[in-house]
Amino acid sequence: MEHARPLPSYLVQRFHGWKATAYTENQAWYRRLATDGQHPRAMIISCCDSRVHVTSIFGADQGEFFIHRNIANLVPAYCPDGAQHGTSAAVEYAVMALKVAHVIVLGHSNCGGVQGCLDMCSGQAPDLEAESSFVGRWMDILRPGYERVREIKDEAEQRRALEKESVVVSLENLMTFPFVAESVKDGSLTIHGLWHEIGSGDLEQFSASQKAFVPL
Repeated sequence: MEHARPLPSYLVQRFHGWKATAYTENQAWYRRLATDGQHPRAMIISCCDSRVHVTSIFGADQGEFFIHRNIANLVPAYCPDGAQHGTSAAVEYAVMALKVAHVIVLGHSNCGGVQGCLDMCSGQAPDLEAESSFVGRWMDILRPGYERVREIKDEAEQRRALEKESVVVSLENLMTFPFVAESVKDGSLTIHGLWHEIGSGDLEQFSASQKAFVPL
């Protein structure tokens, strides 16, 4: 493939630094991961946003989480149509093959994808409404959430509410997967919704009984 180029030098330097320090100090652990395979206890579905550093938030080691990232941490509804579904494939693999005990959906503040959904649904982003927009068609998943917050007048409050709806919609859609619903019913799997405030570092957890997010 003639268009591929060598890595930027700063990434090469960082790699060599990691290999000489963190890897060298933990060679036995890395070799064990390589030979024994992965056995994560939880799957985390988070946003692609570079500011959301899942392993740092939970102080996780390699091999602890099965992490899937996409725009606005969304899970689509179950749709076995024979097409290519990256997020659905990740959920299937985590639940059916890895037998994770928990699936966690992690939303966050100042989400660009959620802002795009707001702009699109309010008619301010015609480029996202185009059939050719991958982002726009992906954000269609969040339209039910938008309908629940569309009457909020304050823009910042509305965006924050929709960020949390991205988590709730994803939890609702997770339960449309038969193997997820069955695992939840038999107690072998639990699903969780979190929202992360980047600036303060805080986490809020969705409470099914209160139908609201509460601080951890």
